[in-house]
Amino acid sequence: MKKFAILALAALLVVAFTVPAAALENEFGGYWRTRFYQMGHFNGEKTSSDVLGEQGNYRLVDTRTRLYYTAKINDNLKLVNKFEFDATWGANGWSRAAAAAGNKGYGTPGADGANIEIKNSYADFNTGPVNWTVGVQPYVLFRSFYIDNDDAGLIGRWKVLDNFVLAGSWLKAYDGGSGDGNNSDVDSYTLTGAFWFSENISIKPSISWAHSSQVDLTYGGGVLAPDPAVAGTYNNLPVLGSTLPFGQLDLYTYGFDFDADFDNFGIWATAFGQTGSIDATGQDLDVSAWLAAIGGNVMLGPVELHAQGFYSPGDDDTDQPDPLLRDDKLENVQAPQGSYYWAEIMGYGMFDWAVPTGSPGDKIFNIWAANIGATFKPMDKLSVTADLWYAERENDVLYVDPLSPTGFRTESTLGTELDVKVTYQLVEGLNLDLVGAYLWAGDAISVDGNNQEDPYEFGAQLSLSF
Repeated sequence: MKKFAILALAALLVVAFTVPAAALENEFGGYWRTRFYQMGHFNGEKTSSDVLGEQGNYRLVDTRTRLYYTAKINDNLKLVNKFEFDATWGANGWSRAAAAAGNKGYGTPGADGANIEIKNSYADFNTGPVNWTVGVQPYVLFRSFYIDNDDAGLIGRWKVLDNFVLAGSWLKAYDGGSGDGNNSDVDSYTLTGAFWFSENISIKPSISWAHSSQVDLTYGGGVLAPDPAVAGTYNNLPVLGSTLPFGQLDLYTYGFDFDADFDNFGIWATAFGQTGSIDATGQDLDVSAWLAAIGGNVMLGPVELHAQGFYSPGDDDTDQPDPLLRDDKLENVQAPQGSYYWAEIMGYGMFDWAVPTGSPGDKIFNIWAANIGATFKPMDKLSVTADLWYAERENDVLYVDPLSPTGFRTESTLGTELDVKVTYQLVEGLNLDLVGAYLWAGDAISVDGNNQEDPYEFGAQLSLSF
C-alpha cells in the first residue's frame, strides 16, 4: 500500500509538470499543523499510564501535512486529489501499534518516513445541468452526526431551479469480497433536496437507505462500522435470542438540516430518525432511533455569543446486565461513520487523540448535551473563546461493581466542562492556538462507574493553509 501511494503521487506530479500548460490548469493547495499537548486522567482513575490506548496521562507532539492537487482539464472536467502525511514526534509511525506492525513514520530520528495517505481521488465533471463526482471523496450527511467521512462512491447534483438542487448518491460502505456473490456488501443510497428560501435561509431534507443481503460476522456487529473493533460498542447486542452472523440489513435514515445565517445572527437545526431491521439467527432486530440538534449565534459588537445542544435517546435496556433479557429493539442511533466534534475533552475538539472513558466522543448516541459560549475579538489578530458544556448519558450505562449486592452499578452523568481557546496570528497566514480544558467529571467518566480524578487537557497548535 505504501509503495502504491508513493507511485500514485509520483505519477500525478509527472502529469502535472509534463502536460502542456495550454491543455491543463494545475491547482495546488494544502494545510499544515503541529500540536503540542498533554492530557491527564482520561480514564477517570488516580492511576495513570503513558501507554497509548490506556487513556490515563499522556504528552504528545504531532504534525499533519495535507497536500492538494487538482488537474483542471477543461471547464467541465477536473481530477481532484488530496494526500496526507502524519508524524508523531519520536514515534516510528502514527502510533506504537503502527510501529509494532512495521508502519514507519517520519517523526522518528532520521525521518525518511514511508507513510503517504490518499485522502481523496475523484473525477469532478459536468454533463449538461448535472455535476458528478466519482471516486473516493469527502461525504457529509446530517451535519456530520450521521456521516462525515471520506468514502468511495458516486454523487450526482442537478440544479433543477435557481433555488433548488436535487442530489443523489451511492456509497460503497463495505465490500464483502467475491466469495459469497456480493451478499455481504453494504451499499448506501441517499436522495437529498436543497431548497433556498432566500440567500440566507435553506433547508435540506434527505433520506438514506443502507442495505446488505447478508451482513457478515466481521461487519455485522457495528451495522455500518468500517472497523470491526468498534462492533457492538454502541449497540445493545447480543439481545434476546440473537446470535451472529446476521442476515439481511435494511436501515432507513431520514431527516433535514436547516440553516438561517444573517450578518449579526444565525440559527441552525438538524433532526433525523432511523428505522429498519437486521435479521439475526433466532430473532430479528428492529431499529428505532432519532437525534435532534439546534444551535445559533449572535454578534454583540466585538463579542459573539453562541450556544448549541443535542439529544439522542439510547437503548432503554442497556442497564440490564443479562443480555438474554434485553429486547429486540436497537434504540441507539446507528452512525459509526458520523464524526461530530463538540467539547474539547468529551467530544475530541482540537486535540483529538482520545476522549475520556465513558464519553461517546464524536459518535453521538445515548446522550444529551448543552453548550453556551462566547468569542471576544479585541483586535484583528487576536480572539479569545470560552465554552461551557454539560453532558449526560440519556440512559444509564452499566458497570461491573464487585462491591454491589447485584455485582453491577449504573451511572449517567458525564459532567461539566470548561474550554478556553486563545488564537493569535503570529505572522500573516500562520496562527497559534492555545487551549486549556477541564472536566468536572461525573461517575460515568470511569472504567468502573466510580470517577476518582477529573480529566484535563492543555496544549498549543501552529497551523497554516495555502
